[in-house]
Amino acid sequence: MDRQPIRDRVTETGDDRTLHVAIYARTSSTTREQGHSLDAQISRAFSRCQKLGWDVTFVYQDAAESGSNTDRPMFQEMLGAAKQRAFDVIVFWKLDRFSRSLMHAVQLESELRKYDVYLYSVTEQIDTTSPTGRFNFRNLASAAEFERDMIKQRTKIGLDKLAEERKWPNDSSPLGYDLTENNRLTITEASELVIDIFEMYIEERSMPTVASRLNQRGLKTAVGNEWTPRAVGDILRNEIYRGYYEQGTVSDHVSEYQIVDDETFEKVTEIRMRFQQDDCTRPTMSDSRKEQMVSDMRDSYQSFLDSCR
Repeated sequence: MDRQPIRDRVTETGDDRTLHVAIYARTSSTTREQGHSLDAQISRAFSRCQKLGWDVTFVYQDAAESGSNTDRPMFQEMLGAAKQRAFDVIVFWKLDRFSRSLMHAVQLESELRKYDVYLYSVTEQIDTTSPTGRFNFRNLASAAEFERDMIKQRTKIGLDKLAEERKWPNDSSPLGYDLTENNRLTITEASELVIDIFEMYIEERSMPTVASRLNQRGLKTAVGNEWTPRAVGDILRNEIYRGYYEQGTVSDHVSEYQIVDDETFEKVTEIRMRFQQDDCTRPTMSDSRKEQMVSDMRDSYQSFLDSCR
């Protein structure tokens, strides 16, 4: 559908032509959101369009869809229709129903403007159907970008301050540590498991085998999950275990954080890196791991047969 651009939408008598509208509504959960239900959003958008004399020709609604990205079924269908110039304006109740942030909305607005499609918020000063509205929208976007930069700067200053005092930058400590009240690391009994993992890897020279052995013993990761080769690798690569602390611009050895001695850590690193040598090839799977895989497959097949009975 080839609609006339807004800037040219005037009749010979000088009256504005009726704008065709697509209403967009979204909820982020399956439960009814207080005051934010799809019906409530659409009803308020309809009322505003009637007051403005705009013609509602499409209604798009996404239920229980996150606003963190644009991968929403009806949202994508709406964007496709916009590219076909099927309507002139997208009307939404509130910006966070349409986009995850003002800066994200700016990017979408810039793309939609190529097809002469504009944005209008029922509850906010967002109206790009006029030059004044577009000017205000750009000012809002600039203010949002400035605030975002300020937050990033404050966050960096905060992290640098933590690093200067050798404190841990978040609320989740690595396996083998707890956090003190002032956010420093303190070694716990779980450090023995960390040492076991390093020694086990030197013996087995295989992360999958180490993960399998840990799971056979019923041991869990720091967040309570089963072990995987990747989880084992994360332990083996983490230099905090040798006491090497690195945050921001700070790099230092903190002896009170060291769990694994340097010789062991370097030995593990040497084994991990061995496949990067041109003259090295990966060894065949160990017999113990082969037996474990066969056993797991047998148990899985037996469970399947039992469920079919």
